[in-house]
Amino acid sequence: MSLLIPPLRPAAFVLLVSSPCPALAESQASADLAELSVSAAPFVTNASAGYPGGAGGIGGAEAFGALTAPIQASSAGVVTGAAINNRPVTRPGEVLEAVPGLIVTQHSGEGKANQYFLRGFNLDHGTDIAIQVDGMPVNMRTHGHGQGYADLSFLIPELVGAVEFHKGPYFVRDGDFASAGSVRIDYLDQVERNLALTSIGSFGYRRALAIASAPLGHGTLLVAGEAQAYDGPWDVPDRLRKINGVVRYSQGTTLDGFSATGMAYAGRWNATNQIPARAVAEGIIGRFGTVDPTDGGDASRLSLSGRWSASDSGGVTRANAYVIRSTLNLFNNFTYFLDNPVDGDQFHQRDRRIVTGGELARIFKGELFGLPMENEVGIQARFDDIRVGLFNTASRARIGTVRDDRVQEGSAALYLDNRVRWTEWLRTSIGVRADGYDARVVSDNPLNSGTARDGLVSPKLGLVLGPWADTEVFVNYGEGFHSNDARGATITVDPGNPLFPLDRVALLVRSVGSEVGVRTRAIEGLLSTVTLFQLDFDSENLFVGDAGTTEPSRPSRRFGVEWTNHYALTPWLSLDADLTLTNARFSDVDPAGNRIPSAPTFIAAAGLTLGEGTGWFGSLRLRHFGPRPLIEDNSARSRATTLVNARLGYNFDNGISVQLDALNLLGARASQIDYFYPSRLRGEPAEGIADRHFHPVEPRAVRLTIAGRF
Repeated sequence: MSLLIPPLRPAAFVLLVSSPCPALAESQASADLAELSVSAAPFVTNASAGYPGGAGGIGGAEAFGALTAPIQASSAGVVTGAAINNRPVTRPGEVLEAVPGLIVTQHSGEGKANQYFLRGFNLDHGTDIAIQVDGMPVNMRTHGHGQGYADLSFLIPELVGAVEFHKGPYFVRDGDFASAGSVRIDYLDQVERNLALTSIGSFGYRRALAIASAPLGHGTLLVAGEAQAYDGPWDVPDRLRKINGVVRYSQGTTLDGFSATGMAYAGRWNATNQIPARAVAEGIIGRFGTVDPTDGGDASRLSLSGRWSASDSGGVTRANAYVIRSTLNLFNNFTYFLDNPVDGDQFHQRDRRIVTGGELARIFKGELFGLPMENEVGIQARFDDIRVGLFNTASRARIGTVRDDRVQEGSAALYLDNRVRWTEWLRTSIGVRADGYDARVVSDNPLNSGTARDGLVSPKLGLVLGPWADTEVFVNYGEGFHSNDARGATITVDPGNPLFPLDRVALLVRSVGSEVGVRTRAIEGLLSTVTLFQLDFDSENLFVGDAGTTEPSRPSRRFGVEWTNHYALTPWLSLDADLTLTNARFSDVDPAGNRIPSAPTFIAAAGLTLGEGTGWFGSLRLRHFGPRPLIEDNSARSRATTLVNARLGYNFDNGISVQLDALNLLGARASQIDYFYPSRLRGEPAEGIADRHFHPVEPRAVRLTIAGRF
């Protein structure tokens, strides 16, 4: 399936999206800005029993991202919903591994936010990758567990219409948390055929999903509901239980219309967190065992959002707004009996918040010295009303308070972008973004209360040369930032020891990035891209939610190369292969060493996908996550993790589909994640033992899905 997106205006922008596994969208400029010849192939491989197909319309990526400009960087692109759903995955967030070079993993219970890795970053739960779903931010600032916490447990992959991704701080619409990259996920407005499916699998996996859309008045009503349960291979079962729902009403088209969407999600789970390697080696626990069987949590999310767009002879105006209510309770014990030899080190992280915000933008045409030009101007605003706390617990019962805070944090941004095609082989983009932040913290300890304000101006520059022989060259420079936890910007004393003073940190931390890339389709059916990139941080000051304090980190530099390839051999068979090599180092001198803990050096992925509308379909995917330094002097390192997932299925003419997924097909005994730090088991020295702590990959598992489209 190819998606031809309506133009901004007669002969304005056309974006052709197809998905050779995954497919990257290639934008084409208007006759005014001249056409690009490096375009995507007009067909797609379909290999999913559950993808219903459909239209994005007013809620699609074409309305709020990819439509606004031709491709401005070699590392940017769009992946279709069909390509997203071609991938056999263990958990919903893993569909984002369709973004080349992005690793999505988990080190705890299934209801907790994923952990992300990209371009030499251990992004934790979202510190420097900005994620949006349907125009709403997923990253939560000043969060109980970690700055930028981005939980995708509410994502329904079958509803994804498109995923737009940017890497690096080069794009004016990307602000907080987008230094390494940004991902915008957009849901369908309507489905081609209604869908009902059920899945069962290893380790107590059960899932049911229904999606339906129908005309209502002058528009379309879409309704989706999901329920899932999963125990996992753990000695203490995860007992994940979650429910999920979406209701959307939409009218009109991409350029003239509106949509209103409500979402609801609730989940609860147990958690087998990372475990010390010595405990497994000594037979104290098994590979899938746990030290504290009472770890776990619960989460909920309710949201209401709306989008509107209108076009006229001068351009397009678009707007969106949202309100989100989210809750999270996490009970974790990572050090066992190191701090409290009697009751243990379990702690409760509580986060309750209401988030409101929106965006208003205008894209309009013009001329510069007689040359075609487009300008974009936009404003963004967000306000978080937060109640966040950290408490000591034993078996989830509270035994003490570390800190308890009320935080109100607001931000506003203005961005401008100018795009000009100077010749048939040269176009430029020049932009600037200005951000302002204001936060107020009311803490249970008045010494840690206060206000913080900060602001940054971030220039963005882009240059595109070509096309020549179906090949273009991209040059980009940009400055960006991530925000720190507001509590770190007002803190004066250690919450655990009020007699110990602490320094405040800046609310915003600047990043500077640049890249040079080449994208070519010189070989028919093959889209190949090579990108050299660099990203510097002045300081990676981060609030440590597990301790309630701020740890100022050191300045850093990351540089590397990405090579992505997508080859559509036939309308029913496609191949892809991606490779990322990164050098990540602290850029100052320190006797501790210059390695950045958990920074990935080598990431690779490859796969094949086959299938058409009816008959057999399948996919085979390999994902390699290379070894990483675990401490600054590189004396402790993680092992590599290589996983293979597979899918085989059949689509019948009557709309029934049967699909079998095999996860970790080769039964690799590897880690989802590794850390190195001191912990203490009962009977060990009071100072604990520094050790590798790991969360194992689940063993081989199969999942059977039966779906009906009607």
